[in-house]
Amino acid sequence: MEISNRDILIWLNSLNVGNRTIERIMKQVPQLVDLWELPSDKLYNLKSINNKIIDKIISNRKDDYLKRLFHIVDEQNINIITIFDKDYPRRLHYIYDNPKVIYLKGNLTEEDSLAIAVVGSRKVTSYGRWATEKFVEELVKLDVTIVSGLALGVDGIAHNKALEGNGRTIGVLGNGLDIIYPRKNRDLYREVPKNGALMSEYFLGVPPLAYNFPQRNRIISGLSLGVIIIEAKEKSGSLITASHALEQGKEVFALPGNINSIFSKGTNKLIKDGAKLIMDIDDIIEEVYELQVKMKIKKEESLDYSQFSPLELEVIECIKEGPIHSDSIALSTGLDISTINSILTVLELKGAIKEMTGRVFTLS
Repeated sequence: MEISNRDILIWLNSLNVGNRTIERIMKQVPQLVDLWELPSDKLYNLKSINNKIIDKIISNRKDDYLKRLFHIVDEQNINIITIFDKDYPRRLHYIYDNPKVIYLKGNLTEEDSLAIAVVGSRKVTSYGRWATEKFVEELVKLDVTIVSGLALGVDGIAHNKALEGNGRTIGVLGNGLDIIYPRKNRDLYREVPKNGALMSEYFLGVPPLAYNFPQRNRIISGLSLGVIIIEAKEKSGSLITASHALEQGKEVFALPGNINSIFSKGTNKLIKDGAKLIMDIDDIIEEVYELQVKMKIKKEESLDYSQFSPLELEVIECIKEGPIHSDSIALSTGLDISTINSILTVLELKGAIKEMTGRVFTLS
C-alpha cells in the first residue's frame, strides 16, 4: 500500500508516541514516511528517542497493522485531522506541545473560531449551575461556540445549555473517542457531534487515565479566545486550564463566589491574582475584540431601518463605527449641533442608540 507522511503521523499516534517525541523524530527524519523503511540501526541512532519507542516502531511496521488502524477509525465514523491538513484548527498551531493528530466525532466549522471555554467544578453548586447557564445562553446568542471537557458538573451543564440554545459546542476528551466517560454523559456523547464535535488527541481504546486530563486542558484553552472558570476548589483541574490559557495569551475570566465556599476558593484566588471578575456578559465582551465585532454586527442586524428618516440613518451610520461624541457626529455629517442633538434624542427614544458618558453615543 502507498503510505504518506500523514499516514505515518497517525500510525505513530496510534502507538502512543507522544507529541514532543514526534517533534524530535521529525527534526531528524523530515520525511516521516522514511520511518517505514529506515534500517533498525539508524532508528536506534536517532537522538533523544527512547529505545522502547524504537522497539515499538520496528515491531509495528506492518501493512496489516496500518490497514486495520484505518479500518477501525472508518468503522467508528471518526474524522482525523493532522498538522499536515489545511483544516487543522489554526489556534492549535501556536500552542506549546500542540497535538499532532486530532480525532473527531462531528465536525469543526469556520464559525468555531469564535469560541469561549467554560469549565469548572464537577460538584457544581446551584449558584454555579445558574451562572453557567446564564453565561452560556448569552454567549450562544452571539454565535459563540462553547468549548469544555464533557466532564460532570459545569462542563456538562455548559454543553447542554449550548445545545439547548441551538448553539455549537466542542467537547475535548481525555480518552479515546470509542470510550464514553463519564458514563452519565452518554446522552451528551451522542448529541454534541450533531451540532459540534467531540475531540481527542488519543487513539481509540486509550482509557481515561488521570494523567490525560491535565494534558487535554491545553487544547480546551487553545481552541478558545478566552476561558471562563465558573467554580473551582483551591486545587482543581480548572485552574490548570486557566494556567494553560495564561501561557497561551488568552483571557481568563472567573466567577466570584462566597469566601466560605470551598468551590469558590479557586476562582476567588484567580481574581486576586489578576483574572477578570465577571458579573455579566459585558465583562467578557469588553476584553475580547472578536466579541465586540460580533456584538456590533448583531446590533446592526437587529435595526429596522424602515423606521428611520434619511438624517437619522446618516447619524446611525456614524455611530455604527463605534462610540462617538455628538460633536464628532456634527463634524462628520456637516449638520449643526442643535440638529444633531434633536436627532440623537429621537434615536434614543426609538431605542436605536444609547448615551454612554459625556455625550458619547453607541448603538443600543
